[in-house]
Amino acid sequence: MKLSEIKAILPTLDNVEFQLENGAFVPEHFHVTEVGIITKNFIDCGGTIRSESVVNFQLWNADDYEHRLKPNKLLNIIKLSEEQLGIADAEIEVEYQTETIGKYDLAFSGKHFVLKNKQTACLAMDACGLPSDKTKIELSQLQNSCCSPNSGCC
Repeated sequence: MKLSEIKAILPTLDNVEFQLENGAFVPEHFHVTEVGIITKNFIDCGGTIRSESVVNFQLWNADDYEHRLKPNKLLNIIKLSEEQLGIADAEIEVEYQTETIGKYDLAFSGKHFVLKNKQTACLAMDACGLPSDKTKIELSQLQNSCCSPNSGCC
């Protein structure tokens, strides 16, 4: 989800709710402690120099159980970060701590925001030496086999 998308959704909501893909909800007394831009400059395993930028939201649970972040308040935090940090419309990555700090993509279910699990991936598959995926076919699909059962070739 891009920043422009969350800005369009927030005014339509009564409450801001985040849910993990496993169905668990982020406690409703969470805080958004950071909104910023994170730029990652790196070299992949194939030697290609890359750069990625995401808008970062950090969610944090405190012991103030009466705290509730309203959509308009989050919208104001986003607008302030855009003005002060020059944040452009980019994909959002959410940091949220469970057992450790996790990084999640963001989606919207129509009712609440969903923290989507991220996966690592090789960006230079051709340089890793991994075999490419082979097409799987059923043995019954093979036609005109060069060997007959009694030919001795197999």
